[in-house]
Amino acid sequence: MESKAFFKVDPRLASLLGENYRSSEAALKELVDNSWDADATCVQITLPKPLTQDPIVIKDNGSGMTTKELKVEYLTIASSRLSRKGKYTNVSKRKVKGRKGIGKFAGLLAANLMKIETCVRGKKTVISIPKKKLLEANRDLERVELFCEISDCSDSLHGTSIILTDLNQNLSFPNPDKLRSLLVLEYGRSPEFDIYVNGELIGIEDIPGKTFFHEFDIPDVGKGKLQYTISDADSTIRKSSSGIVVRVNGKAIGKPTHFNLEEDPEIPGKLLKRVYGELEVDGLEDDVTADWGAFIENSLGYSSTQNFASDNLRGGLTEVFQREINLAKGRLTQKIDRQLSQLPEYKQEYARRALENVMKRFFGESDERVEAVINVILETFQRYEYWSVIKEISEAKHYDIETFSNALAEFGLVDMAMMAAQAQRRMKFLDELDSLIGNEKTLEKDIHHALESNLWVFGVEYSVLSSNKTLKRFLETYLGKKFIGKRSKKRPDLFLGCDLNERHLLIEFKRPIHTISRLDGKCPRVYPGLIARIVVDGTSAS
Repeated sequence: MESKAFFKVDPRLASLLGENYRSSEAALKELVDNSWDADATCVQITLPKPLTQDPIVIKDNGSGMTTKELKVEYLTIASSRLSRKGKYTNVSKRKVKGRKGIGKFAGLLAANLMKIETCVRGKKTVISIPKKKLLEANRDLERVELFCEISDCSDSLHGTSIILTDLNQNLSFPNPDKLRSLLVLEYGRSPEFDIYVNGELIGIEDIPGKTFFHEFDIPDVGKGKLQYTISDADSTIRKSSSGIVVRVNGKAIGKPTHFNLEEDPEIPGKLLKRVYGELEVDGLEDDVTADWGAFIENSLGYSSTQNFASDNLRGGLTEVFQREINLAKGRLTQKIDRQLSQLPEYKQEYARRALENVMKRFFGESDERVEAVINVILETFQRYEYWSVIKEISEAKHYDIETFSNALAEFGLVDMAMMAAQAQRRMKFLDELDSLIGNEKTLEKDIHHALESNLWVFGVEYSVLSSNKTLKRFLETYLGKKFIGKRSKKRPDLFLGCDLNERHLLIEFKRPIHTISRLDGKCPRVYPGLIARIVVDGTSAS
């Protein structure tokens, strides 16, 4: 016996689609994307003040929608504009942003009632979507009744307004500054698309960070303006947006640029990617190629402008770089000073200089990662006695010896840089080791093989240990006979290492999915994915 089955759309779907955004600000940005796709040139966003009942309003001057378009296209779930009308908008030929056809529900995250008012061709259509009505409906979403109000309006009037009322009291009101910083990264460089938040046009200064502004007058070029922001470290600027756009008579020429500062070894790449700005210089109109896509390569005017912008940008980057380095040093100063105090006095100055280089080299990394590198450096200073040779040579009075001493001192700093590189590679190894441990398919032998030559994971003192090859062959022979058949799965995976002083390290490995309990041994030293019983001089220790 055959029967038919059909998909059904639960009324909750609309609400769930609205909750697909991380924040109210992200949801409002989705509604601005709809204005972009409608070829709007101006969007005005009005946010309510705290402790008021005012609505959120997003109003644009885009193409608007007819009543039929509103019913047939807008209210069709998962019907994206991209699939209906192509990759580009009709008028401005913008690249369409709407791809999933669910952005229309973004307003339901912030409010319980979303009203759409749209005007085109002398007709105004208004429709309201109540969130409560959707949730309380006992039938399919497609059968929930939504009423349209149609009235006459001026033939010249076009555009759409989204009015959000009865705001969600479980969420904080949208933050104007946060919304501006979110929108400027997406639309700050878009020509003929102005966005106002509470009456203020968004701009570069809305990006959280340090903003620089310069006015200049270059011979044979004329007056111009350079404005850029180096965003805060926790801000996210898309890689494609990073850099400074050069504008001539309001038109952007080519892609954002860093004026060749990418090649400067003194400027960290991570810092350079946080630059966002514009350079306005109308005097270069005759130096632009016919397609307005670039500047003529041998343009003296553009070369002078580029040199000016490069010098100013380098100065701003250096200022921010030094400030952030000092802040990082401030956060780690107490720990660094405590460890430096344990070094002999003649080593401390070398250590400080080496750590200064480490802070610069690992700029942009988390404090935890930088601290790991610093620990490696300081442990090296504590353990390697060739620094005492440098001290002895430094105390010599002979000129040639003194010169040789300076050379050795510089050698020490280079050596520290190599240690920093080794520390960076070790952090990469730990990341990969975590990935291996997190894989349920990983077996004891896999972790054994990975750690056998990397015992520094347990601490510096274990780096000099090596595997006991004789005992390894003995254990393989013995265990291969003792644990066979069904018992082979219970065969332990052991590692035994020793140093020149006959101190031993015994590790028993357990696969990551194994839950470690008291039955696995007393006083185990636990690392994810293994149990290590440390045996030193015949005694067991944790």
